[in-house]
Amino acid sequence: MIDVNSTAASSFYKEIRRISERTKPWEPAITYETKPDEVYDLTLVSQRVYGRRDEYLAVMAAAGLDMVDQPLTQRRLVLPTEGQLYAIKRRTGFESLPDNRKNYKPTWAR
Repeated sequence: MIDVNSTAASSFYKEIRRISERTKPWEPAITYETKPDEVYDLTLVSQRVYGRRDEYLAVMAAAGLDMVDQPLTQRRLVLPTEGQLYAIKRRTGFESLPDNRKNYKPTWAR
C-alpha cells in the first residue's frame, strides 16, 4: 500500500541528507563511525545510534545510499539528534515507528 502522503519519505530523506552534508562540527548532531558488521545492516546502525532499528532510512540518507541493500562502507556519519529527527518527521509528514502509524499515515498527522 502507498502511504497517504506519498512524498513524505522522499522529503524526509532529503532533509536528513541536507543535515548530514551541511552540519558544522560545532553544531548539534550525532557523529557515528560505522563498523564492519554494519555493511549490509542499516538497522544495526539505527539500533546503536537511536536505540531502535526503525530509523534505517535516516541512516541511509546520512550515508548517501540510494538503495537499502547498497553496502555501507566504513565512514563517519552525521545524523540528527533525537530532537532534530522528531522535528524533521513532523515537518515532512514521515513516521518510521509502527506504533505511531495507522491507516498508512502518522497518528499525529491532521
